[in-house]
Amino acid sequence: MKQNKKLQVWLPLLFAVVMVIGMALGYKLRDNTQAARSFFQFSVKRSPIQEVLDLVMLKYVDKVDTDTLGNDAIQNMLTRLDPHSSYIPASDLGAITEDLKGNFQGIGIEFQIFRDTVNVLNVLPGGPSEKAGLAVGDKFLSVGDSVVTGNQTTESIKKLLRGPAGSEVSTTILRGSDRKTFTIQRGTIPLPSLDAAYLADSATGYIRLSKFSETTYEEFMTELEKLQGLGMHSLIVDLRGNGGGILSEAIDIADEFLDGDKLIVYTEGVNTPRQEYRSRRKGLFEKGKLALLMDEQSASASEVLAGALQDWDRAEILGRRSFGKGLVQEQYELSDGSALRLTVARYYTPSGRSIQKPYDKGADAYDNDIIDRYQHGELVNADSNKVSNGKAYKTNGGKTVYGGGGIMPDHFIAADTSILSRSVNAVFRNNTLSNFTYLYYIGHLDQMKRFTDAANFAERFNWTEADWNSFVSFAAKDSITLKNLPELDKSFLQERMKGLLARYRWRNEGYYQVVNMEDDVVIKALELL
Repeated sequence: MKQNKKLQVWLPLLFAVVMVIGMALGYKLRDNTQAARSFFQFSVKRSPIQEVLDLVMLKYVDKVDTDTLGNDAIQNMLTRLDPHSSYIPASDLGAITEDLKGNFQGIGIEFQIFRDTVNVLNVLPGGPSEKAGLAVGDKFLSVGDSVVTGNQTTESIKKLLRGPAGSEVSTTILRGSDRKTFTIQRGTIPLPSLDAAYLADSATGYIRLSKFSETTYEEFMTELEKLQGLGMHSLIVDLRGNGGGILSEAIDIADEFLDGDKLIVYTEGVNTPRQEYRSRRKGLFEKGKLALLMDEQSASASEVLAGALQDWDRAEILGRRSFGKGLVQEQYELSDGSALRLTVARYYTPSGRSIQKPYDKGADAYDNDIIDRYQHGELVNADSNKVSNGKAYKTNGGKTVYGGGGIMPDHFIAADTSILSRSVNAVFRNNTLSNFTYLYYIGHLDQMKRFTDAANFAERFNWTEADWNSFVSFAAKDSITLKNLPELDKSFLQERMKGLLARYRWRNEGYYQVVNMEDDVVIKALELL
C-alpha cells in the first residue's frame, strides 16, 4: 500500500520531466532540420555558370557541346588559382590513373604506325602477345573485325587492342610475306617506372626512374638488391625527365638513403596542417657514395627526393636546375566520373625551403619558363641561373642552397645543344630517326642476335659509312638534308640510333646502357664516385 502511495506521488513528476525532455528534443530536432533544409537549399541553388550553360543549351542558335563548355569553364577558373590545380574529364581519367597505378589491361606490345601500317616494336617477355606467338617486326592487318591498315591513329589502335584482362582479341598480322592469325588473351600489363638498372662499372650501379607510380619503390628495391648482390658500392640515381607522381614513393626511397630519425619533407597549407615525413627504418643504402642526376624536366616528387638528399648532404646533385614544382595536389572524384586535382599544400625540404617557382605572372609565363631559361643561357651556362635570387638556406653541413625555383645542382652540366639544330630536330619530329632504325633492325635481325647483351653490343657495334649514307638518303625522302652535317651532330644521331637498336633487343635498359656511355652527366657522376 505504501509503495502505491509513493508511486502516486512521483508519477506526475516523472511525466513532467519526460515532457520537458521531449519538448527540448523537439526544438533541437526542428533547428537541425531547418539547418539541414537551409544547407540543402543552398547546395541545390544553381550557380551563374550552370544558369549560363542551361541557357546556351536551350536557346543558342547552333548545336553546342555543353560538356566541353563546362569543362573549359572549370579549367579557366582553376588557372586563376595555381598552375597545377586541374579538372580531369571522365574520358581522360582512366589513362591518367593507369599511369600512376603502374599497369593497364592489354596484350603487351609496343607498336608504331609506319607508312600507314601498325608495326610491332617490342613484345613484353612473358606477356600475352609473346605467349600467343607475336614477334618484333610483325605488321597488323586487322584487329577483331577492324582493318587497321590505312588512316589510323595511335589512340584508335590502343582502343582496339586494350580490354579487360581475360578477354580475347583476334588479330591478323603480316610476317614477311606470310599472313598469320593469332588469338591473344589480354592480361594485366605492367607500366614500369624504372627504365634501367645495371652496373656502370665494377662497383657503381645506375638506376633510372621515369616517374613515381604505385610500384616505384618496389621496383627500386628489387633492382637495388640485385646490384648490391653484384658488388655495387656506389650508386647513380637518374631522375632526368622525371616529372614526379606519388609523393610517398619518393619518401620511401629517400628513407633507404638516410639514417636515423631525419626529416625528409613536410607539407603545409592554409587549410592543411603541417605534416612531417621522416626516415623511420634502417635503409638498404645508408652509407655508400650516391649521385643524383636532374634536369629542367625533373619535378615534384623528384625534387622532394633531391631536396632531402641535398639538405642532409647525403648525395652529390648533378645536372641543371630542376623544374620547380612544390605544390601538393589531392584528387577528388566527382559525381559524373570526372575528378578534381586541387592544390592543398606546399611541400618544404628539411632546411625549410619551398621549391615552387613563382607563378604570379600568369599561365603563359609559367609554361614558357624552360624556354626562357634557354634564351637566357641558363641551360649552357651555370652563371646564368636565376634561382640564386631566392632566399638562402643552409644544409646540415653548412652549404648554402636556395629556395623559390627548383633544386640547384651541386655540379652544373650544360645541356647538349646539338639536339636543338634544325636538321637534328627534324629527324626526331618526323620520326625519321626511329623509322630508319626500325627498318635497319628488322633487316639485320641475324646480326643483332649475335650480341649476347647490351653491354657487349655497346662495345662492339659501330655504324659504317655506308649505313650513314643510307640514313642520309632516307632522311632526304622526308625533305631533311643531312649532307655536310657537323661531325658533332652526326655523332649524336648515330649514338641515338645505336641506342634505339639496343632498345628493340633489350628494351629501355639496353637503350640507356648504350647512350650513357657518351652522356656527359653520367661520365661526370662516375668521376665523382
